[in-house]
Amino acid sequence: MQNFNYHSHTYRCGHADLDMKDEDYIKEYIKLGIKKMAFTDHSPLILDKRPNIRMDYSEKDEYLNSITKLKQKYNNKIEIETGFEVEYLPGEEKNLLILKSETDKIILGQHFIYDDDKNLKTFRNNNFSDSELIKYAQYIDKALELGIPDIIAHPDLFLKNSKTFNQMESEISHMICKSAEKYDIPLEINLSDVFEKIFYRDGKFNDLSISEARKEINNVRYPNANFWKIASNYNVKVLYGIDAHHEGQIMLFDKLIQLSNEIIGNDTIKKLQFINEL
Repeated sequence: MQNFNYHSHTYRCGHADLDMKDEDYIKEYIKLGIKKMAFTDHSPLILDKRPNIRMDYSEKDEYLNSITKLKQKYNNKIEIETGFEVEYLPGEEKNLLILKSETDKIILGQHFIYDDDKNLKTFRNNNFSDSELIKYAQYIDKALELGIPDIIAHPDLFLKNSKTFNQMESEISHMICKSAEKYDIPLEINLSDVFEKIFYRDGKFNDLSISEARKEINNVRYPNANFWKIASNYNVKVLYGIDAHHEGQIMLFDKLIQLSNEIIGNDTIKKLQFINEL
């Protein structure tokens, strides 16, 4: 099992477990045997005013101070890093680079783009046109060109609403993988949708056996096997990301990896270049 995880959230984002404190996550990681982790909660973003999506700027210093104290308290048990999950938007470059300078890890979880009217268009319940998908891949490439992220989180998120995988989906997958290869930035196999669609249905946690969980695999939208088959043909680094918002996700790390590998396919998994640390 991968003994590190660089994708963890906190209650500050408003959609993680409000009863889980920062230290509770650390205790769960230690219990699991994780040697290194990073808190990468959703960053404050000036242009995103949606509620319960990300921390406010007024919470940023308290968040970083909390992690720093935990880093010192548990320094002989687990390595802890500060970080944020960010999205790239034109006009946010200075802010994003400041966040990077203040932390150890930045992961790029591109959830949206600007539409033609300069409104945020997210992948949640929205279909993207071909030109919008190209813009999505271009945003990722620009963020990498600027040196913002250390990891590209859920690079196949753009496929969550796709019922087919045709020429355009293939083209976008190639664009993202080419960017990751060019700038030597790892791609994350994100485990959150496996957790949410199989083990966390209707807001309730249920620890199913692997055989029971397999019956629900068709509900999972990412990881996407077609994307990762394309990625396996590129010289790109790969890692798993728990994307932890709930205690159960950490507890099930092993199962989530096993199920994700089955979705992607063993032949593809064997070709992917997994890293030991970052």
